[in-house]
Amino acid sequence: MHSAQRLKKKKMETTISNKTLEKLKYELVRDGVVSYETLEKAEELANVQRINIGQALINSGILAEETLLKFLESKLHIPYVNLEDYSPDAKCFKYVSFSDARRYRIIPLFKIEDILTVAMADPLDLFAIDKIIEAAECSIEPVIASEASIVKKIDEYYKVADTVDNITLSSEAEDFDWTDELHKEDSGEEHIQKVIRAILKQAIIEDVHEVNFEQVEEGLKVVFKQNGEALDKGTVPAILNSAFVSKLKTLSNLDATVCEIPQLGKLCFKVENTMLIASVSSFPTIMGERISLKIYKPPQALDKIIVDEKQRAILSNALETPGIILVCGSPLSGKTHIIYSLLMETSNSGKNIMTIESIAKYELKHVNQCELNENIGFNMDKALRYVEFQSPDLIYLEGVKTRDAFEFLSELFYNDKTVITEFMANNMTDLRQKLAFDDFQSFKSLVTCLVFIHSKDSVEVFDKTTLQKYLA
Repeated sequence: MHSAQRLKKKKMETTISNKTLEKLKYELVRDGVVSYETLEKAEELANVQRINIGQALINSGILAEETLLKFLESKLHIPYVNLEDYSPDAKCFKYVSFSDARRYRIIPLFKIEDILTVAMADPLDLFAIDKIIEAAECSIEPVIASEASIVKKIDEYYKVADTVDNITLSSEAEDFDWTDELHKEDSGEEHIQKVIRAILKQAIIEDVHEVNFEQVEEGLKVVFKQNGEALDKGTVPAILNSAFVSKLKTLSNLDATVCEIPQLGKLCFKVENTMLIASVSSFPTIMGERISLKIYKPPQALDKIIVDEKQRAILSNALETPGIILVCGSPLSGKTHIIYSLLMETSNSGKNIMTIESIAKYELKHVNQCELNENIGFNMDKALRYVEFQSPDLIYLEGVKTRDAFEFLSELFYNDKTVITEFMANNMTDLRQKLAFDDFQSFKSLVTCLVFIHSKDSVEVFDKTTLQKYLA
């Protein structure tokens, strides 16, 4: 099979998977829970958004999550548990690795004698159960829990050694150098993981949010990008190139056997008690694959970012008003961080909030997040054509750059939608010059609020009236 076809097949298998729901979906129709036509539409939505059919039914408001879980409980005779009522036994985490917990949406709760009770979103996934039985060397008793609650518990409680998530910062952090780990006499896969962890640790210590791995004759050069400057931080020797790239891609849920086409994945790791997400992009070059890693901080409450009450009031009003909220700043200035905080701020409003993005940086409760997938033809153009059928009240569109996309933003405005998007500008003068082009005239008039990130500690908010004066 051609490598591109292999990648496509793998993506389809790993992103649309819930054997329990696939087996019981027609029972939903026979029991009168949903109609056959509704089920078909949910399946189409699940395929487009790369989610399982249960998530599609819940996200579209057809079924309440508890209704679906109670239905599964009655059909499978497996108890449903609300994980809000449970504190998993940390001693049991050794039986299920972090990567398996995330991959199979499963978390161990407790063990009595030789029986390990685990919460599963997909209790008929026999492959997952067999793998856990083999690793735990004990019997498994599954209970049903919601996928969202399982993911939340995994991120909240898990601390494992076989991933790159346990990064502890010490008082001597400023003297830390990842190459010290590289030069240790360890060997094998565990050493590679420690090197990756050390690189991430140094990036966090130095407040770096972009790490690039570039193929050079000597090996794999590690480059930190900070304030627009590329900083050479050493080289992984050529003899370790293959193992290093393979391990990094595997940890990021990329296909390590494919190197001829670009891939985009996600890496989860913990720094002390904070879970961080990094997008991992691999791209083929004539020297070999170049890998770019961008680290995203978890969203904060809006009042932690924007202290001024008047500016927060402008934003709150913009979130309630049809129009375009434009978040601007230089590369790596924190545009995504603020946008996620805006989404989190309004997530409990009862509105249909949707996102279209290359990769979801953090899972937001009550927000319908959608990831693009070029491998199955689900690109930004197709997303823009179909998203309005979902009747969003507020929508975040990542990286709008084409004229068609800007025209679509205008259409959303005229249909009384609130839109959040970002635009790259190094300063206000740069923004004024870019928006002066004819292509932006209509778009510029629809911007109801501008959030400009001058620096990490300086964020300014403009209402429509003030903004038009600046951009005139």
